[in-house]
Amino acid sequence: MLLNHLKRDIKLIKERDPAARNTIEILLTYPTLRAIRCYRLAHWFYKRKNFTTARIISQWARSKTGIEIHPGATIGKGLFIDHGMGVVIGETAVIGDNCLLYQGVTLGGTGKDKGKRHPTLGNNVLVGAGAKVLGPFTVGNNVKIAANAVVLNAIPDNCTAVGVPAHVVKMNGKRVCKVTSDIDQIHIPDPVSLELCKLQAEVNSLKKKISELEK
Repeated sequence: MLLNHLKRDIKLIKERDPAARNTIEILLTYPTLRAIRCYRLAHWFYKRKNFTTARIISQWARSKTGIEIHPGATIGKGLFIDHGMGVVIGETAVIGDNCLLYQGVTLGGTGKDKGKRHPTLGNNVLVGAGAKVLGPFTVGNNVKIAANAVVLNAIPDNCTAVGVPAHVVKMNGKRVCKVTSDIDQIHIPDPVSLELCKLQAEVNSLKKKISELEK
């Protein structure tokens, strides 16, 4: 079972990371591979209520990879953590299949909730570098969250969210507000900036009208 998981993880890295050259390099140098392997072992102990051993394993993995995955988290197939430094996944977080997390991502709590404290990600979710998803809500399937966004509320399926706090700017392939032609974790405008641009355009128009009236 563990060998099958390892083979699948190596294949996933080769598919998703163009910098991955061969299996030996991946085994020796990819922190995401070590972090996921340690998580699986820690999670095995956690489910059997051997919490101390589980935390020892997870904290050792954190010290070696910079990726902190609580052993109580539930993670589906095909998770890829690109680069990984600074990634934090909380105890009650749930991650669906084929998700992609970049460095600096936090799937955390707000400090106010008990029981289920961390978010649930659906399948095929992309979370950009530095983004924070905080609270016990659900992020739907096929959602893309921009770099440095702060998500504090649920996001429906097939959406793109950006900003602080995050706003949905694209839903089911249609623009909710003006965005670039397609999504990546960099080239997505902040909806706050869009509103400021609109206000600036209105101010410029008013200035022009006042100037015309003065003449």
